Amino acid sequence: MHFYRSIDCIKAITFDLDDTLYDNSMIVDKAEEEMLKTLQKHQQLANLTLDLYYQEKNLILSFNPEIYHDVIAWRIETIKSLLSKTNIPVLQHTNIIDDALGCFNIWRHKMVIPESTHILLAKLAKKYPLAVITNGNVDVNKIGLGDYFQFSLRGGPDGRSKPFPEIFDLAAKKLAVAKNYILHVGDNLETDVNGAINNGYLSCWINIFGQDIYHLTDARCLPHVEITRLPELDNLL
Repeated sequence: MHFYRSIDCIKAITFDLDDTLYDNSMIVDKAEEEMLKTLQKHQQLANLTLDLYYQEKNLILSFNPEIYHDVIAWRIETIKSLLSKTNIPVLQHTNIIDDALGCFNIWRHKMVIPESTHILLAKLAKKYPLAVITNGNVDVNKIGLGDYFQFSLRGGPDGRSKPFPEIFDLAAKKLAVAKNYILHVGDNLETDVNGAINNGYLSCWINIFGQDIYHLTDARCLPHVEITRLPELDNLL
């Protein structure tokens, strides 16, 4: 644990999810591969590839840049657009979308949660109110972490995604804690560290790759504290 800024008092902690509380590497890729197989079962989409899917996804973003903040809505609109370019009857589109999203969500929640994460969160939850601020679509209840958190906020339904202010403001309001007493923990220098600092939070960067922050181009500011492994937060107890 390395401190870059002084911390006077912590009254609540918010967490990012992916690559913070568990290893998310390849999880989304696998989920999208399996979703694609579901879509390919339809003859009109049999030749759909991930590259074509990503092209369509980028096209949707170019027409509606704000959709970036809600990954679920973005995925739905991408599949809708792909279907609109086929001769599949419109009445079937909803069922196809539901099947594809259902498949994606099953695989999206197949990450392994380390026992050390459960142990740490159980300890922290006894001392601090805990919450989640995520830009993704993982449901903490589906991965066995829901009992540790007072609530979970997601980019899109709960405001623009990190690092924008709305979702940080809402978390502080729901926690009923001043932002300068809330520690946000995350792995991403832009969304988590810069987002937290610029919105008045305390920041903890989990440096999962052991990088030197002074040599990273996406480092806009220093966090209050840096850790390399989540269990190091045990020192806050």
